[in-house]
Amino acid sequence: MYKTLVKPIGDFVTALFIFVLLLPVFLITTIVLAVVNKGNPFFVQRRPGKNERIFSIYKFRTMSNSTDAQGNLLPDAARLTTFGKLVRSSSIDEIPQLINVLIGDMSLVGPRPLLPQYLPLYTPEQRKRHLVKPGITGWAQVNGRNAISWEKKFEMDVYYVERLNFALDLKILLHTFLKVVGRKDINTEGTVTTEPFKGTEK
Repeated sequence: MYKTLVKPIGDFVTALFIFVLLLPVFLITTIVLAVVNKGNPFFVQRRPGKNERIFSIYKFRTMSNSTDAQGNLLPDAARLTTFGKLVRSSSIDEIPQLINVLIGDMSLVGPRPLLPQYLPLYTPEQRKRHLVKPGITGWAQVNGRNAISWEKKFEMDVYYVERLNFALDLKILLHTFLKVVGRKDINTEGTVTTEPFKGTEK
């Protein structure tokens, strides 16, 4: 009942309320990033969702497209703009994903949607993370986020999938709010983005 009816309706209503509440922040950030990035303020990327169906995820673009003399993109740390750092550290970059929730591609709570190229690398157990809709936040995000290993993240994702219930979702949302306010666990130490997943050793 909760998983098939209450959660989807709750996702839509809550995401709509939060989006309307944060609309001024959304509009200001869109305008500033359009100026700073000299173009599109949004980052759009294809990700696998429930049952591994591919969809487009929306985020604010926090890095420029600066390249070196050979035309290659500079390292992430060099492309992260000053305003982009603020947007990322405050988790404002996640606001556009509320649109993904409203159109039904994502949930407020669930395993984070990762890259399509990781799909062949999952073990059968890890693949269970795709049995539910991906989320803006999840059990792994409130228990270490980028500071824990890929294997531990996937263990937590499967833990969530197998125990999905209202109490767990509420707990995750409350912990997410506290982490956003405290700006904790944004990136692994010394990096801008986490290291790519290369598969679990058998």
